[in-house]
Amino acid sequence: MAKRHEKFGAGVDPKDSVKVTKKNLSKAIKIFRFVIPYKWTFVLGMVFLLLSNLTTLSFPLLIGEMTKVIEGKSKFQINEVTLFFFAILIIQSILSFFRIYTFAQVSEKAMRDVRQTLYAKIITLPIFHFEKRRVGELMSRITSDITQLQDVLSITLAEFFRQIFTLVGGVALITYLSWKLTLFMLATFPLLVISAIVFGKFIRKISKKAQDELANTNIIVEETFQSIQAVKAFTNEKYEVNRYTNSLNKVVNEALKAATLRGGFVSFIIFALFGGIVGVVWYGAQLVAQGDLILADLLTFIFYTAFIGGSVGGLGDIYAQLQKTIGASDRILEILGDPSEVDIHEKETNAQITFGTIDLQDIHFSYPSRPSVEILKGISFTIEPGQKIAIVGTSGTGKSTLAQLMMRFYEPSQGKIKMGDYAIQDLSVGDWRKMVALVPQEVLLFGGSIRENIAYGKPGASEQEIQQAAEQAYAKEFIESFPEKYDTLVGERGVKLSGGQRQRIAIARAILKDPKFLILDEATSALDSESEKWVQSALEELMKNRTSLIIAHRLSTIRSADKIIVMESGKIVEMGSHENLMAKKQGVYQKMVKLQTENL
Repeated sequence: MAKRHEKFGAGVDPKDSVKVTKKNLSKAIKIFRFVIPYKWTFVLGMVFLLLSNLTTLSFPLLIGEMTKVIEGKSKFQINEVTLFFFAILIIQSILSFFRIYTFAQVSEKAMRDVRQTLYAKIITLPIFHFEKRRVGELMSRITSDITQLQDVLSITLAEFFRQIFTLVGGVALITYLSWKLTLFMLATFPLLVISAIVFGKFIRKISKKAQDELANTNIIVEETFQSIQAVKAFTNEKYEVNRYTNSLNKVVNEALKAATLRGGFVSFIIFALFGGIVGVVWYGAQLVAQGDLILADLLTFIFYTAFIGGSVGGLGDIYAQLQKTIGASDRILEILGDPSEVDIHEKETNAQITFGTIDLQDIHFSYPSRPSVEILKGISFTIEPGQKIAIVGTSGTGKSTLAQLMMRFYEPSQGKIKMGDYAIQDLSVGDWRKMVALVPQEVLLFGGSIRENIAYGKPGASEQEIQQAAEQAYAKEFIESFPEKYDTLVGERGVKLSGGQRQRIAIARAILKDPKFLILDEATSALDSESEKWVQSALEELMKNRTSLIIAHRLSTIRSADKIIVMESGKIVEMGSHENLMAKKQGVYQKMVKLQTENL
């Protein structure tokens, strides 16, 4: 009994807790649409739950009957009652097994569907949604929030119905046994309920502070681990340990305050609850002495009172769980309500889209997270099929932003990007990106094998195609130098490979995709001279007979471009071939080339 009341009001994480209102309940119920395919299994589980509760409620009656046998007031023998008791126990055990199994079937399958739907939704959201929400938050939605829903389906919901049934059935049975004693017993309940509400509010306030402090400790851990190189470089291990320790001490202080209040509450509940039972026994003894009640019925009444007390205590836990469930449902439904940019359930068409001239017309753009800051200010230029167009400029001029617009990670705030006679926005995002490949400056590989990373450009590619792509990307030699060759695991984010090796794997992946339009976003700027030589050779192979947009920081890599576009502060300030731009006296491009040459 004490355990149940100890949990009541123990505090729900403030970010997880949502008020239980009619509106919030109706929103939370929407998530249970995932249960509909398994509704008959759920109904079967409810039947097992009902029958299991009936057998449980029969235990006090059987104990009362045993007492009647001892008193010589029963028509049954003690062996008959005992055998019947064991039969009920066996039936109850079987029913409990099937109740748990059927509810587990519903919860596991329904939550599998929720996870699959939520993951599919998240992975098809536009890029700017990942700027609004941190990766850790999205992970929490798929893990802790869905686990919370699963607990409700498999445990809390069944527990709620069982407690309600026990409460209603128990009160009905004790009223039948003795309405006088029932009224006496129920008179103590308002005091317990009011005390629970008052104590619960204070406990939740203090527990909220403890949860906030705990969140701060988690932030410290996350920041430290993410910036571990900086911590090591500045030898600040001791500083970080002290910072974490101080934060933990604050958690302990707040938690001990909550524990003190909770301990006082539990002590009061134990006193009031067992005091109530003593009172019931005292008043019941008076009724037995007056001949209004027999001893066996008094014993049965006491057992049912304990059952009812347990149910009331259990409802406190269920209320706290319900708060968390509403919060979890709300956050999941919020993500599921966001519009996807790709429909993965749409049937793939084999329609051949003719790749033609790409025309950027007066492109303006501001990031959704910073709408007041305009990054691109009226960009216009044309890319003919097969051309190599280079974009140069100082950092922050909008070069990479332009690449993201070409990949349709974002859409222009104003203006159009056309291909032939129609805007690329008229194409589905999936159809457009099938024609485009991006080789970024910072390549992040998956943690699997080299083979899997190359094949990501064309899932289902043959071994011959993978090896041919690696050879064209000048990656075959270093791959075959590894003992496991193409089965070599690259580690998380490709940490087991050098920067140049990662870049060539990314190029091999792009070659395997065989794109019509290639975007190189400063693909060699972070490499040393030796690695750059190999990667540049791989890029030359990749760009053969392909329309290419090259964003470059090192100007030596773009001399052979058909057209060089020079950007400053989100605008195009110069455009032409390398020779034409170098011929411009006091030209921006000419100054950039001279500056880089002097720094060599």
